[in-house]
Amino acid sequence: MNTDDLLIALVFTIIIEYIVLRCLGERRQKILLSSVVINLLTNVPLNFYIDFAGYDWPHILLGEAVVIIIETLWYWLLTRDLHQSAVYSFLCNAISFLIGLLATLLLEWA
Repeated sequence: MNTDDLLIALVFTIIIEYIVLRCLGERRQKILLSSVVINLLTNVPLNFYIDFAGYDWPHILLGEAVVIIIETLWYWLLTRDLHQSAVYSFLCNAISFLIGLLATLLLEWA
């Protein structure tokens, strides 16, 4: 994955996850801004890992699971609500992953 692709993936992930948080009713600026920070810390390493380990489902799912755990802990540190933190992390990552997968498939199909 080249630098441009990493940057595009990061920017779209940040935008999508911000929108998901807003759709979930989140209005606290510290949560919304921290979603940008945590994505800077998890998205690039995740993409490097998948690029290195291989674009197969076991590696992708393992990487996503690790990111969900890290982001759940991150949100928990800010909210002290484990359920809300897990929901935020899981939904943000699942939706951004599925949108990215759909975009990739559409680009390959076109």
